[in-house]
Amino acid sequence: MIAEESKPRRLPDNAYTELKPGEEYRPILDPEKRYPEATPYSVFWGLLMAALFSAAAAYLGLKIGQVFEAAIPIAIIAVGLSTALKRSNALGENVIIQSIGANSGVIVAGAIFTIPALYILELDAEFYKIFLASLLGGFLGILFLIPFRKHFVSDMHGKYPFPEATATTEVLTAGERGGKQALVLVVSGAVGGAYDFVVSSFGAWAEVVTSRAVPYGEKIAEKWKLVFSMNIGAAVTGLGYIVGLKYAAIIAAGSFLAWYGFIPVASYFGEFVEVPIGAGVTTLLRDMTPEQIFSAYVRHIGIGGIAMAGLIGVIKSSGVIGSSIRMAAREIFGGKATVERSALRTKRDLPMAIVAGGLVLATIVTFIFFQFGVVENFGFALVGLAIVLVVAFLFTTVAAQAIAIVGTNPVSGMTLMTLILASIVLLGVGLKGEAGMAAALIIGGVVCTALSMAGGFITDLKVGYWIGASPKKQEGWKFVGTLVAAASVGGVIMVLNETYGFTGEGALVAPQANAMAAVIEPLMSEQPAPWTLYLAGAFIALLLHMIKVPALAFALGMYIPLELNTPILAGGIISYIVQTRSKDEALNKARRERGTLVASGFIAGGALMGVVSALIRFAGADLSLGEWSESIGAERLGALMFLLLAAYFTYDSMRATKEE
Repeated sequence: MIAEESKPRRLPDNAYTELKPGEEYRPILDPEKRYPEATPYSVFWGLLMAALFSAAAAYLGLKIGQVFEAAIPIAIIAVGLSTALKRSNALGENVIIQSIGANSGVIVAGAIFTIPALYILELDAEFYKIFLASLLGGFLGILFLIPFRKHFVSDMHGKYPFPEATATTEVLTAGERGGKQALVLVVSGAVGGAYDFVVSSFGAWAEVVTSRAVPYGEKIAEKWKLVFSMNIGAAVTGLGYIVGLKYAAIIAAGSFLAWYGFIPVASYFGEFVEVPIGAGVTTLLRDMTPEQIFSAYVRHIGIGGIAMAGLIGVIKSSGVIGSSIRMAAREIFGGKATVERSALRTKRDLPMAIVAGGLVLATIVTFIFFQFGVVENFGFALVGLAIVLVVAFLFTTVAAQAIAIVGTNPVSGMTLMTLILASIVLLGVGLKGEAGMAAALIIGGVVCTALSMAGGFITDLKVGYWIGASPKKQEGWKFVGTLVAAASVGGVIMVLNETYGFTGEGALVAPQANAMAAVIEPLMSEQPAPWTLYLAGAFIALLLHMIKVPALAFALGMYIPLELNTPILAGGIISYIVQTRSKDEALNKARRERGTLVASGFIAGGALMGVVSALIRFAGADLSLGEWSESIGAERLGALMFLLLAAYFTYDSMRATKEE
């Protein structure tokens, strides 16, 4: 019998706190009753959201290097739809819509961090390679994570904050009490989308504002190699709001060290160097711009820091890995876990026998893909498969724990480590050159997608746990959403490559993919790699860990271009202002939640209109205003428009009332 809830309840008071001895958490949806969840309605809208947001997230990620978390905007849309359609008892369905749709962000992150490097290095990048790398990586991430679900979402109740899951859950439950949030999302989405569309399609004002637009700015950049730059897009600013001031500031601090510490120091010593330094470098250090010094040298320090941060995470997660393996084994071979699984629907995962069988099947298909589609050699395919399985399994807990604690998945750092490991191993067995680079990148793509999926899926499962959804249904339909998202991402990447490209003038930034290419090329071409710079970054990460500063966020700031970190800091500052101006905590909370809706609208609207702009250019239409968009006047106008955007963002967020 399907239960009917005439009056939706709030989350219990102990939802976010640790349970006392003997205390039990009872979710909103009664575990002993059944509710509409995976219905034709919810599955249709979930798959549609997966396709649409995959396109939007791919564009945004390749343009600015940051993939937004799609769960919140999709949750808002789900709530708005159920309200508009007057659909009763829709909370369980909305969880499924959000869970399926959220495949978009995680699959995109896995693909765009690695696959564009194939284009950058001028290697073959057929659709089936992009699709299968994303699909198989996504399946492996789901299958590896399921045994860890109980530990993270139930056993550790109240011990991890789960920031993204908290925000998503609050949106879903607030939506059941009223659909006003959908209007805020629509309006902010229209504002952010129009703002970014005018910039990307017409160039009415500059997309990036730099200190070169002010008097003496060019001389300072030329003489002392000091330059400030900022992308003034609505989408990336909204992303900064959701990240929050703490981590936005840490990311920006890494960027400031790179641009205002390492680059000027390198330039100072470069005055006395008479030959180009480094593999592939043909320009003297003293003749380089700050941007060139960053690309040739400083970014590698960030790469080393990210790799070390990932290694630290693996070591810290060793205990969780062991306990989850034992739990899965008990269920497969019988015991207490089997009894628990048969008790309540909110405790039932997919049977571990099915999970184990799925892993075997995914392993076989991955091997066939490597054998016939990547390396065409039995031994090389076997080595590649071993790298994927070992690294993806070990780093699954790192990804899940990072999301649980800070809401940020260190997938890029772990993927860089995978690429370095894969390159060394593949060289050791005799695979090098272009074939080795392609193989290492495909291996990295599968691992990256698996880890991205693990981090994103634990958020979905925590949302379901708080609300009272059936994890078995979330897990089963996650595979279908992965299939749709993988196909969408493959098509979008190919369209964006044809439209913008990943190399040359006007190319998409794709910072993570460029970092991957920078690691792979010297290793697989047997050229000297900048190991000293990697080690410097690794030691910086180690020192940061010793003083309890999040090393991954700081290292990320060191290798992503400055112009992409400064708007994230601006969004974080807006977030801080919005939620601290009142002494009334309830009012601060209402403002913070409204700001989250505005930020989500900026992200979704800006990214979706960015895809529209790309399709217009792909069709051959050039709407650009030409030289104006590259002028100092356009930069100054861009700075003014950003101030107006930030003022609107702050004002709209502060309009919230406690009644909302």
